[in-house]
Amino acid sequence: MRHNDRPMIRTQFIIFNLFGDYISIRGGAVWTNRLLKVLNVLGVSERAARSTLSRMKNNAWLTSKREGRLSIYELTEKGENLLDEGRQRLFGPKPGEWDGCWHIVTYSLPQDLRSLRHQLRTRLSWLGYGMLEPGTMIAAYPNRDEVLSLLQDLNVEEFVHFFTSAQLELPEYADIVDRCWNLEALNERYAKYIERHAAGLQHFHKILEEHGELPKDESFVHRFWATYEYSAFPRQDPNLPSSLLPSTWQGEEAADLLARYRQLLWESSETYVNQTLGIRPIIENDLDQHEEILVR
Repeated sequence: MRHNDRPMIRTQFIIFNLFGDYISIRGGAVWTNRLLKVLNVLGVSERAARSTLSRMKNNAWLTSKREGRLSIYELTEKGENLLDEGRQRLFGPKPGEWDGCWHIVTYSLPQDLRSLRHQLRTRLSWLGYGMLEPGTMIAAYPNRDEVLSLLQDLNVEEFVHFFTSAQLELPEYADIVDRCWNLEALNERYAKYIERHAAGLQHFHKILEEHGELPKDESFVHRFWATYEYSAFPRQDPNLPSSLLPSTWQGEEAADLLARYRQLLWESSETYVNQTLGIRPIIENDLDQHEEILVR
């Protein structure tokens, strides 16, 4: 099966996804030669893989050590924190009922800090904030702890004000949404995702019905790419309440499709990973925790 119209692929993101979904839960360390084998199955050449692993080590995302003639890679604390943030964004619980209040961040950074200004805007958008006016971003749900952590990380607290539970009389809600987010374009991306992967789900259901089991390597590859491609959405989707979304919104359908896809391919893909990576299989306590986070 083909993955047409696949989003831009970066080897670093592939490696992060492997650690986040497969390696961390198995102890967090992996033999380099085994990792290279799995990356090759995903279409990453050894040269590209080694170059990216070296950069990730230099950027303090990974660390490595040698044991005899072999080497092992594992995540640093910085890398683990990034993956925890990503798991929460990707598979965390949805917010409850909306109280009709908005949450506002205003900022004014000097010109010599324009690179930090760009980082601030980008990372606020990942938390669901949209640009209402220059220097003013708004979200439907509070993200107080995440915002404060972000401001501390960038060391920009003195340039930022954060308001919670704000009632906006004007403009109308629909105008705010249109101004801050391009939901039409995002909904089209959700539709394309569903179109690509609904066929894959049917394909594996048919194999299971006909043969009673699924091919392990193919299950792993398809589970990986379905999750990888979906992982871009949490940084694009402002996670708005249903009352602010268009009636044709397909975000929930895409999330449900991913959950069903992962559940169907879970056992066979996990068997493949256990055999190929050569690291300990998930034990029962790990599995309960992993399923709670990743399979919904």
